Amino acid sequence: MDTKESGMKRVLKSERGMALAIAIVALVVVGALVAGALFSGTQEQRVAENVRRVQASFGVAEEGVYDIIRGWSDSASTYNQKYNALANYPSNNPASTYTVNRRTAASKTGSYSGTLSKFNGELYLIDITGQDTMSLAGRLRGGGASQRVGLLARIRSLQINAGAPLVSGGDNVVTGNVSIDGNDHAPWPDCAPLGTPKAGIRVGSSGNVQPSGSATITGSPNVLKDPTLADSTFSRFGDVTYTMLTSRANINIASGQNLSNTVYPRTLNGQCDKSSDRNWGDPKNPSEPCGGYFPIIHIYGNGNTSINQEQGQGILLVDGNLTVNGGFQWFGIVIIKGSLTTAGGGGEEAHFWGTVMAQDTVAFADTTNNLSGGANLLYSNCAILRALDATGVATMMRSRGWVQLF
Repeated sequence: MDTKESGMKRVLKSERGMALAIAIVALVVVGALVAGALFSGTQEQRVAENVRRVQASFGVAEEGVYDIIRGWSDSASTYNQKYNALANYPSNNPASTYTVNRRTAASKTGSYSGTLSKFNGELYLIDITGQDTMSLAGRLRGGGASQRVGLLARIRSLQINAGAPLVSGGDNVVTGNVSIDGNDHAPWPDCAPLGTPKAGIRVGSSGNVQPSGSATITGSPNVLKDPTLADSTFSRFGDVTYTMLTSRANINIASGQNLSNTVYPRTLNGQCDKSSDRNWGDPKNPSEPCGGYFPIIHIYGNGNTSINQEQGQGILLVDGNLTVNGGFQWFGIVIIKGSLTTAGGGGEEAHFWGTVMAQDTVAFADTTNNLSGGANLLYSNCAILRALDATGVATMMRSRGWVQLF
């Protein structure tokens, strides 16, 4: 049987143009890869820039927190009185929060602002938000970067080694109706429970106490002769010296003056007027505008200074001798390089609530404390702590004191 071809032809397909198609596909793939690389690189650059701005903002915020810590004892700027005079949180009058207006960081990398809130007499919260320079310039989408840092700070008080309402480096003559009491006293209703009794008078091994008349000295013991009492007791308080303490004074007054009837609380437009060097607080009226004002007062020079009537609170530093007449009331700590003299007069007895430390240094002709009249020297742990807390400087908590708020 004859076989015939099916008549089907083999058709050869043309491959012309394939190179172009492959080239186009390759260009698209390469372009996508290049675009992806550029996009990825741009995103990496933006992320890196954002991280850099965030870190710069964090550094500014952290710098702001420590600027406040460093400036706490700056008497020239009175930060210590702005911060220490705050009321316990929450309170509006007087305020418990101080607003830190925007300040340029010393590093010039940005600026910061925030608040400082007082929780109690020893604990504060510093809340600072920092922004870097580029973010502040307003040229960035999304408002730029900012970081907020919170720090718990506590008051680092002076280490006052008192242990008696009167600590004397020399001799003491106690006459009249003077009362020196080492039992703890509370001058304000909100004081903590009373502590253990202290000595009535603490003197050095060679110091003498000569009571006479109706004078009373009460304590545990009534008179303590302490061989460890030295000049350093009156000039060094932990890591702070007397000279360093005078440099932090809010009020400086030359010695040799009669301050009778001039020391009393002053207000201006309903606020405590801290510009007056005769405004030493208002301890008798703690709820009034000057009730929370505890200044450090330095009476400089080797003269004799007299005070009669009115009141004050905080830390009183006297380079020379001090004479207190009549009904002057002091709440807190008194450190006298010379001697103390009290005399009668006035309708109210002279009082010291807290502790008086009289060095009776030999640089003065009279190295004897002469206490007479109706003076009362009452030991008060509450008055001492209030003065220390209100005049101390702040330091960060040793642990768990720092937090990044966002």
